[in-house]
Amino acid sequence: MLKEIQNCFKLEKVLFTKHARDEMENEEFGEITVRKVFEAVERGRVIETYPEDEPYPSCLIYGRTSGDRPLHILCAYAKKEETVIIITVYQPDPDRWIDFERRKK
Repeated sequence: MLKEIQNCFKLEKVLFTKHARDEMENEEFGEITVRKVFEAVERGRVIETYPEDEPYPSCLIYGRTSGDRPLHILCAYAKKEETVIIITVYQPDPDRWIDFERRKK
C-alpha cells in the first residue's frame, strides 16, 4: 500500500480531514505543514496496518522531514478513487514510542 500512497502524493491526490488539519496546526511539538507531511511520506515506511478499517483500509506511516523531524501519518487509501485520506498527523512522543516505530508497553 505504501507505493500507492506515495504515488497519490506525487499526483497530489491527497485529502486532509479537518481533524488532521487541526492536529497539524496545534501539534504540541510545533505546527506541521502540508509540505512536511509530503516530505515524511516520501521518505516513510508503514509501521502499522489496519486492513479492516472502514470505509477504507488504513496504515500508520513513520517518516522524517527534510529537517529530520519525525512524523506519524495515519492515512487511508481509497483504491477505487486512487486517493489518500489523511486522518491525523503528529510528531510521536519519544516517551511513548521506541525509535518512533514501536509502541512502548
